[in-house]
Amino acid sequence: MGSEPVLQMTGLSFRAAGRTLLQPTDLHVLEGECMAVVGPNGAGKSTLFRLLSGEWAPSAGQVMFDGTPLAKWSLAQLAQVRAVMPQSSSLSFPFAARDVILMGRMPHATGREVDAAIVEEVMTVCDVQHLAQRHYTALSGGERQRVQLARVLTQIWQPVALGRRLLLLDEPTSALDLAHQLDLMRLIRDVCGKAVTVLVIVHDLNLAARFADRIMMLHNGQPVAVGSPDEVMRPDLIECVFNVKAQVIEHPLYGCPLVVS
Repeated sequence: MGSEPVLQMTGLSFRAAGRTLLQPTDLHVLEGECMAVVGPNGAGKSTLFRLLSGEWAPSAGQVMFDGTPLAKWSLAQLAQVRAVMPQSSSLSFPFAARDVILMGRMPHATGREVDAAIVEEVMTVCDVQHLAQRHYTALSGGERQRVQLARVLTQIWQPVALGRRLLLLDEPTSALDLAHQLDLMRLIRDVCGKAVTVLVIVHDLNLAARFADRIMMLHNGQPVAVGSPDEVMRPDLIECVFNVKAQVIEHPLYGCPLVVS
């Protein structure tokens, strides 16, 4: 991992309708790092994601991406180095899944042959080749989620001279079965190994503990812990934040924390 933050939040907060949805938050994410964000419903995870993606403007503080305030990036430049996968992506037209994935190459002027090769490679690593010619609107929720993951990976698959790469994922495993959840998180780890920085919102504490380099735990719009899985996955914090009594033991296979409730 690099030593300079790719993504940095300073005093980031958000208020709406007289309510504070995100308390002032400071965080940095390094190049090639996988940062997981966890917390119960209403903790502020989606608010944070919308601020980081630029969908919402912060009430205070700022987001820096690759050393430049997010607000100063042009959308065209940002699309070449940062990809965003929200919880759900609506698409009403019956495009073939391969064409949806190919949309990830739209910000780049790399040519048809290069784009086609990248799409084929990404479809292989995402295990969606068999969906390539099927209509996106006819796919199951989990299949759509995997196609959308392939689309955003296609967008930032190759390094570009413009800057370092960032991938933002909001609960990408929510519609997946157990096998595909694990496949997706392993793929995220592989992507981090290619110098892509990843911030992922995850509901499953054990997925976060196993695959993330660091974890930020949110509660009532406020970060209550940031650190390694061993530092954050503590029974007292889990009970305070999730209102669940749990034991945390060492995973017998992977050596990471394992939350047992």
